[in-house]
Amino acid sequence: DVQLQASGGGLVQPGGSLRLSCAASGFMFGDYDMTWVRQAPGKGPESVSVISHDGTPYYADSVRGRYTISRDNAKSTLSLQMNNLKPEDTAVYFCATVAKYWGKGTQVTVSS
Repeated sequence: DVQLQASGGGLVQPGGSLRLSCAASGFMFGDYDMTWVRQAPGKGPESVSVISHDGTPYYADSVRGRYTISRDNAKSTLSLQMNNLKPEDTAVYFCATVAKYWGKGTQVTVSS
């Protein structure tokens, strides 16, 4: 079975940091481009960052300069370092392959 389990979410004050992790299994992780997608209440999903199978990162304008995506193909893990968090970053964050597999999300809440 394909599994993508995100973890590391929580409650953080504005300006704070969190690091999300995603453990993948059940497919050839190193063959896939990966993405972090978030969904805020009442809004559609937004892909905030993508990393190609060989490690090239891409960022949405809303997070560029604050978020850093990384991957470890040997360990089948995906990470997202989030700095200088803002209230508008509040959402459920999911890790996913581009266009195929989705995992369970982790809640990120940025509030004072």
